[in-house]
Amino acid sequence: MRALVISGGGSKGAFAGGVAQYLMEEERKSYDMFLGTSTGSLLITHLAANKIETIKQAFTHVTQSSIFDNNPFLIRKKKGTHHIKINHLNVLKNFIKGRKTFGESFNLRRLLANEISASFFEKVKASEKEVIVCVSNLSTNSVEYKSIHDFDYHDFLDWIWISCNYVPFMSLVSKEGCEYADGGLGCIIPIEKAIILGATHIDAIMLDTEFQQTNRVHSSNPFDALGIVFDFISDRISSQNIHIGNLLAKDYNVDLRIFYTPKVLTTQSLVFDQEQLKTWWQLGWDYAKSR
Repeated sequence: MRALVISGGGSKGAFAGGVAQYLMEEERKSYDMFLGTSTGSLLITHLAANKIETIKQAFTHVTQSSIFDNNPFLIRKKKGTHHIKINHLNVLKNFIKGRKTFGESFNLRRLLANEISASFFEKVKASEKEVIVCVSNLSTNSVEYKSIHDFDYHDFLDWIWISCNYVPFMSLVSKEGCEYADGGLGCIIPIEKAIILGATHIDAIMLDTEFQQTNRVHSSNPFDALGIVFDFISDRISSQNIHIGNLLAKDYNVDLRIFYTPKVLTTQSLVFDQEQLKTWWQLGWDYAKSR
């Protein structure tokens, strides 16, 4: 069985889309399983249906307003670099409403419903492809994997949305009596799960460089500091995921190929710039070709 696994990484998911497009269209790779965390979960349903141009068009045209109905950030672009500050007014509005996070991402849930119709969902579900998204259950302190074959249309779209909700900047979701958040809080790239499910050949796309290539500048505000802390934790989790994945691949004689980004794409993965997204998609395609 062949599996395509895509890590979390926010806007850097465009790079993963380019890599996947090359593998499926140029290398003619056919996968039985598609597993994704966070931004990876946004791509895999369309990839399973081989609707690559559709998801490319959708992903590369995402904006901040596509994601947030209450955006906790103020974004300024200076000399080609994005700078993030706190949108104090929006954060205050959220707290006045009794919300548990700085921002809300219900627009992303609506976007998912627009891009994945009920009929499209049923077509993918009826196929032999396995589509699995990773979520973090904060109530039980565990990582859960949700298969398209186990849920109806609305529930599975909820799981995709939840997998992408980077708390505390995006929505904290209560479902089935538990509080759920971004799958990347527990598992950045689910290689281990793919092996457990029986994958013998895995192409994994890790939305980060293989080795650290940058030192972060000092934080300029509380959001910067919080983002840096979360990035540090994510780096540790992804390193562990890759290490365990490599060990299991050797133990189970799995052919594992990992694609890393050839350079640091951004340190602001919650900023969605359409021109940047298009550039990263092409970069992913070019990089996969060079491999």
